[in-house]
Amino acid sequence: MHDVIIVGAGPAGMTAALYLLRASRSVLLIECETFGGQITYSPRVENYPGYSEISGNEFGDKLFDQICSLGAEYEFARVTSIRDNGATKTVFTEDGEYEAYSVIIATGSKHRRLGIENEENYIGNGVSYCAICDGAFYKGKSVAVVGGGSTAVTDALYLAGYCEKVYLIHRRDSFRAEPSIVERLKKKENVELLLDSTVSDLIGNPDGILCGVIVDNKANGRYPLMIEGLFVAVGMEPQNRPFDSIINLDSDGYADSFEDCRTRTPGVFVAGDCRKKSLRQLTTAVSDGSVAASAAGEYLDNLI
Repeated sequence: MHDVIIVGAGPAGMTAALYLLRASRSVLLIECETFGGQITYSPRVENYPGYSEISGNEFGDKLFDQICSLGAEYEFARVTSIRDNGATKTVFTEDGEYEAYSVIIATGSKHRRLGIENEENYIGNGVSYCAICDGAFYKGKSVAVVGGGSTAVTDALYLAGYCEKVYLIHRRDSFRAEPSIVERLKKKENVELLLDSTVSDLIGNPDGILCGVIVDNKANGRYPLMIEGLFVAVGMEPQNRPFDSIINLDSDGYADSFEDCRTRTPGVFVAGDCRKKSLRQLTTAVSDGSVAASAAGEYLDNLI
């Protein structure tokens, strides 16, 4: 029996563990992929306070080492469901089950991929899923954004302030984004809209760095587009479906929680990118982790 089980060991989950361990709580983290979460795919992080530059992988390693030094326990397993027993919770995984008085769900969300061959190989080598995180690295260069929603259009606007040329590639002939920001984008002289178009292949140089893409256009067929950065903005996939029996989800699958990270089930909390919020960044993830840990600590004080 643990005081708290944390499902997911990204920045939110490990920050929650840090706060709880420092409060002398017993903590078990369960992770099915990589300790550190999505940030480990970022070769350079320059927008986290206190670090002028650090790789996402190094950041994740430092945080993992920190919580292990405080006594964190961890398991590699995929969580399939959580059962509320009242005073205790049971976390079921593909490999077994675990008991705790409280649970923090910090499973994050994944950027939808384009589904192109070798896409994973170019992540951090020209392919990015976060313009705010990586846009400044492409100052004065040519880039493309894929997508047609508000995120894609906003990303293109943001990149237009850094890059020499920005292409916005969208599979339809019109955008789903708010008309006002679309009009703002159309006024940018260094932005070109490629509608009725998709990206079908990636072009790399001998060093494995992206140097272009193949565009499929309904009218003009296939042609190469030489760029140095590709920003994919085709949506997110929160990892919350196994928990829809104990927490509320919005229409997009994000945890619809209170700002103190509490859910409708006493003793169950959510933190990080899996939670409904307006901004998903490294800083907001660690903020959620500390808030969820504080709320879980208060819950345990009243329970035990």
